[in-house]
Amino acid sequence: MTQKKTAPVVTRVHSSSKLFVLDTNVLMHDPTCLFSFEEHDIYIPMATLEELDNNKKGMSEVARNARQASRYLDEMVSRTQNIEDGIPLDTTGAKEATGRLFLQTNAIGAEIPPTLASGKADNQILAVVMHLQQLHPRRQVILVSKDINMRIKARALGLAAEDYFSDKVLEDTDLLFSGVRELPADFWDKHGREMESWQQSGVTLYRVRGPLCPTFLVNEFVYQEQDKPFYAMVKEVSGRTAVLQTLRDYGHSRNSVWGITARNREQNFALNLLMNPEIDFVTLVGQAGTGKTLLALAAGLAQTLDEKRYSEIIMTRVTVPVGEDIGFLPGTEEEKMTPWMGALEDNLDVLNKTDEDAGDWGRAATRDLIRSRIRIKSLNFMRGRTFINKFLIIDEAQNLTPKQMKTLITRAGPGTKVVCLGNISQIDTPYLTEGSSGLTYVVDRFKGWPHSGHVTLQRGERSRLADYAGEVL
Repeated sequence: MTQKKTAPVVTRVHSSSKLFVLDTNVLMHDPTCLFSFEEHDIYIPMATLEELDNNKKGMSEVARNARQASRYLDEMVSRTQNIEDGIPLDTTGAKEATGRLFLQTNAIGAEIPPTLASGKADNQILAVVMHLQQLHPRRQVILVSKDINMRIKARALGLAAEDYFSDKVLEDTDLLFSGVRELPADFWDKHGREMESWQQSGVTLYRVRGPLCPTFLVNEFVYQEQDKPFYAMVKEVSGRTAVLQTLRDYGHSRNSVWGITARNREQNFALNLLMNPEIDFVTLVGQAGTGKTLLALAAGLAQTLDEKRYSEIIMTRVTVPVGEDIGFLPGTEEEKMTPWMGALEDNLDVLNKTDEDAGDWGRAATRDLIRSRIRIKSLNFMRGRTFINKFLIIDEAQNLTPKQMKTLITRAGPGTKVVCLGNISQIDTPYLTEGSSGLTYVVDRFKGWPHSGHVTLQRGERSRLADYAGEVL
């Protein structure tokens, strides 16, 4: 594809700052990316604007993001007299973005291999990157794309290409807050010299002082596995002083939740969060079979039907299929969502069998009662709603973007508890990674807030077959 070269497109050159060429998927993933490149400049090819225009229709998150990106661009362009000189990115009030935005205003010619189709938008963007690199040989010109194949093609042509990293909460998900900390063996020697202890509402509290206390987070779980195991939750942190509160043992049958008892340490921690009325927001992360959905449903049923703390359970999840989509289903909202709620049905079967003395008639009556208090909702109809005194379970939350997660959590009205469940190693949404998932985002942002808690569940409790398959396959 060879065209006659025209006048330079980017007139202002600072070799110290980089020039980032944005692929369309970056803008549709995060419209605020325009203000995330600090002192560096941004270049948007005409093909990117065309693709934005093609994706602006509809009610999907991608369409909303495309429209928002177009609005940002329109606002900046309308305030500028000469587009060719570049548009200051801080015109919309984003003071941290000190670079300029350049739009393609002329035809661009660059020789790309004849094996690449000239009419394809991706290849037009690659031609723009090649042209800018030739135009500014002393400046770093970098393509930014969420599309792996696009980045591979760019590097094959000798062009610099990067993923969009600014939305990533963590570069290494091993650093994700686990909510659980093992205390060192000498903890009480170093922190128990001036210890105070007292009883309150059936639990014991310890005020300890020492070097580890400033690193504690409120509602973080701490434990010691010795001759006498010690399990506690951090309730207060003030300098080198912390207050630890002992936990309720949900592993004992007398404290069972809707017939379910904790089978391991992390499940006990999770039930302490789920059953605590002072905790408004709970996140549970773990591999398949660790009991996330079962624990959340059991806690929801116990507090809805037995304690009458919540009026009903609302369950929702992202409808991202692992295989092919099953199409537009007939029926009501709940009927459309039923195929996605297999996990709910499986767990309700388990919970319904916990009362062995009830008999078939009793279990059938219980099943009807349970179903009358559980509502299945689609994420597509969440905007503008307010949930009051509800127990809201968001399943498969790893497939949500940070923006979608914000939309859901801000639906919570007075007396509502939100529980997010997910496995960040099983993300099915395109362009989302473990580091940029909405679940990772909320775990990191909410840690240390007095009314939230998080636990990473480690051990699978589904079956010995499932556990072994998880290890060897």
